[in-house]
Amino acid sequence: MLKPPERLTVSQWADKHRILDAKTSAEPGKWDTSKTPYLQGVMDAFNNPDIEEIIFVKPTQVGGTEGLNNIIGYIIAQDPSPTLIVYPTLDLAEYTSKNRIQPMVNLCPEIKNRYQEQESKMLELQFDGMYVVLSGANSPASLASRPIRYLLMDEVDKFPASAGKEAEPRSLARERTKTFAHNKKIFQTSTPTKKFGAIWQEWENADSQFKFYVPCPYCGHYQIFRFKQIKWEKSASPEESAASAYYECEKCRGVITDAHKQAMVRAGEWRTEKSNGTKKTAFHINAIYSRWVRFGDVVYTFLTSKDTPELLMNFVNSWLAEPWENTEVKMNSDIVLKRQSGVPENEVPLGTILLTGGVDVQKDYFYFTIRAWGERLTSWNIAHGRAETWDDIETIMNSVFYDTNGNTYQVNLCGIDSGARTDEVYEFCAVNQEWAVPMKGSSTPLVSRYKISTIDKSDSKAFGMRLYIVDGGQYKDMIAGRLKRENGYGSWMVYEGCDIDYAEQICSEEKTIEKKGGRDVEVWRPKGSHTANHYLDCEVYAGCAADLLHIRYLQEQQFETETQQVKSNPQEDSGGFIKSNSSWINDKGGWIK
Repeated sequence: MLKPPERLTVSQWADKHRILDAKTSAEPGKWDTSKTPYLQGVMDAFNNPDIEEIIFVKPTQVGGTEGLNNIIGYIIAQDPSPTLIVYPTLDLAEYTSKNRIQPMVNLCPEIKNRYQEQESKMLELQFDGMYVVLSGANSPASLASRPIRYLLMDEVDKFPASAGKEAEPRSLARERTKTFAHNKKIFQTSTPTKKFGAIWQEWENADSQFKFYVPCPYCGHYQIFRFKQIKWEKSASPEESAASAYYECEKCRGVITDAHKQAMVRAGEWRTEKSNGTKKTAFHINAIYSRWVRFGDVVYTFLTSKDTPELLMNFVNSWLAEPWENTEVKMNSDIVLKRQSGVPENEVPLGTILLTGGVDVQKDYFYFTIRAWGERLTSWNIAHGRAETWDDIETIMNSVFYDTNGNTYQVNLCGIDSGARTDEVYEFCAVNQEWAVPMKGSSTPLVSRYKISTIDKSDSKAFGMRLYIVDGGQYKDMIAGRLKRENGYGSWMVYEGCDIDYAEQICSEEKTIEKKGGRDVEVWRPKGSHTANHYLDCEVYAGCAADLLHIRYLQEQQFETETQQVKSNPQEDSGGFIKSNSSWINDKGGWIK
């Protein structure tokens, strides 16, 4: 008479039956949950009948993939039901089947005895009473047609936005669970990417959130391992700093070393951070808990990545298991309003060398800004607003402004957006060449801040004039970096009483990481689909106009003797870099500090 299988949890089953393959595991042989104790709670959540969805936000190097494989083995041996496993691509699904799943099956007698190898295919493994389908999120055909009870999705942040011409792949996969409405399980795991990425959204929307707490070996205080508590000597090299690394207890400030860590993790426990039920339960952990990661490894990786956005993003995602937010270029309206200079609107601050303007052209009206520039790229917005006609723009940009000493100023150069009403812009600039130049935002990043093109419309008054193609991203980097500086030399300031609308428009975009040409690149994108950014564009053009006037290299006493020469030939800098030793993004005279 056949006996039913012994009822075990996932972790118990893995400890009893799972064998790790020497080809893919750093520690081959019998599985031992005590080596990665934090995985026990994640795996055994699969046995909780009140939990329908499990979310696991993880870094690399914590054994997350093997934990997922343990769940697969458990299903086959303990609770045979149709199962779908979704990977980011079909190629990865094939690789995993060949190099992970099938070797696991063959090394584990309990599930090998249930394996119907002759009836199986690479992406469809047949077992007694069930099948396991492996699919790719990029292949709608692999996600369709089969009813499944268990849905396991790996690295969901790497899933494409849609599966071919079909809907979002996770939604397609969920459709397959409808037949098992009352006893299905959905498991999602991933290293996070961005705040609005799939796994972080699942984490934030979970009914319950759990983090792993470990006790201090000195005072017994339970705490989460946090990067900020890793301390090190600020030595000359990353290697020396890493060698000095230790963890400081957040309560008693005891010095915790790598020798303490594994015992702490074994004594650790999952504690809820948010509890509104259990139907959708989420777990979060970082790489500091890993037995394969030393405190010094974390320090070394941080120090060698902190100055390169792509590497720093990888550290935040793959080590801290947190979403990437580029805090160096993060702006909000409060920061702008803190930069009020004490100088009223339309008054020129003392120390001003010149004024530039920027105009954003709309269908029926215009937005404009006027910015005063001093030494060391110190700048102040002295006026901004909306204008209705070209005559208004001409009047505004030719207005006379005063400082408190009675000195007079006019806009020396104004950059005008030619992306809309192009012919009108060209005509206007052609008849106002002494102070107005046409500009256009570049659709791709430039090596320099701007490049020069030529207007080739033979029927235009502007034929043969120079058109400045502007890399708006670099100027937005400048604005974000300068806003971080306190008021004074080098700061990017606004007049006293500056309105909130202007401040919000300046902060209407954020920098994100996107894939282009197979690599991660930083790009500025609107924070919302209907967010106004007109003043930000104006300030970009005003900044470029200041570049054309060589403001970075002018001192107050130099301007009177140089300005006429510069204005009459502002395009001498044909590539956007005025001096070969200039620095655009460092702290020695460049835009960003």
